[in-house]
Amino acid sequence: MAYKKIEHYDEDVTKELMQNYRSTIKLIGEDPNREGLLKTPERVAKAMQYCTQGYGMDAHAILNSAKFHEDISEMVIVKNIELYSMCEHHMLPFFGKAHVAYIPNGWITGLSKIARVVDVFARRLQVQERLTTEILNAIQETLNPLGVAVVIEAEHLCMMMRGISKQNSVTTTSAFHGEFEKQSTRNEFINLIQADLVKRR
Repeated sequence: MAYKKIEHYDEDVTKELMQNYRSTIKLIGEDPNREGLLKTPERVAKAMQYCTQGYGMDAHAILNSAKFHEDISEMVIVKNIELYSMCEHHMLPFFGKAHVAYIPNGWITGLSKIARVVDVFARRLQVQERLTTEILNAIQETLNPLGVAVVIEAEHLCMMMRGISKQNSVTTTSAFHGEFEKQSTRNEFINLIQADLVKRR
């Protein structure tokens, strides 16, 4: 399956979602014919398709589209990758940063592709725990590196604006494979993602 960026909306899906959101607006006690809400069903229908576009993307194809043979085995880290996803339990956003590392075993991939893999799985209805392992598995299966590590830190609106209402809570998940299961390698990774090695402008 070739990688192709999605920049359009399915007309049939959009129309059906619009009908559903129009009904939702009415059911919660609002008037869908009010001026400010007339175009809301269409906007939300398109926003929902954008936020879940990961279902139509293939992480393996993305990694393979920029896969190069390199005889190196040093740790590669892409940190502070912004991510935006939606909790599958309440369909409310969660957002934060992903830190991804791998140790090549003959093959590397373009750095931007690592960030795109994060988007592939984040742009779906998700739980953070599964998101973390899906990113790791895609890199492991495609590049077959000596090791992969993924750490995600995120804030969940389902905790912040409803239910327990804890605005300052942050959830951290991690997954490690291969060389990163060794404490020394894992510590090196953790130290590097915590360090501010580059002065930002």
